[in-house]
Amino acid sequence: MDGIIGETERLSLREIAAEDLDDLLEIWGDPETMRFFPYTLDSQAMGEWIERNRRRYEQYGHGLWAATLRSERKLVGDCGLVIQEVDGIEELEVGYHFNRNYWGRGFATEAARACMDYAFERLGRRRVISMIRPENTPSRRVAERNGLRIEKEVLWHGYLHYVYAIELNAR
Repeated sequence: MDGIIGETERLSLREIAAEDLDDLLEIWGDPETMRFFPYTLDSQAMGEWIERNRRRYEQYGHGLWAATLRSERKLVGDCGLVIQEVDGIEELEVGYHFNRNYWGRGFATEAARACMDYAFERLGRRRVISMIRPENTPSRRVAERNGLRIEKEVLWHGYLHYVYAIELNAR
């Protein structure tokens, strides 16, 4: 399929397409899944989100990608690399959102690790961060399993966040 970014043992990462709207809406429209995000998305906002990611691919060569089960080609989440401004500095963040029916199986850890490898090996980046609210224990565990450590706390988009970071030479 066109747009494949990479594969892990169980997942394929590919560019998100308009046809992914319903599967993504199961994630982004679910209040439980998005409890650490300021809001959920409706169908219109989800379509706009998809278009923003498509523009990121064109502008930066990366964005959030569809994470699909290799065995079924079913979209179970999104994971990828997004430029974020933190304390006036542009940082490369690895972010992930998974359908809660697939939580607890290590998919976020696996996908995030693949995205970090992409950042270091294909984009030549030396540093990757994750912005995670302190109460989001599952996302914090994903970051920690992948070697990221808390660097500082910041008020970001109106919420306290830990800035988890990893430097290439620290891996």
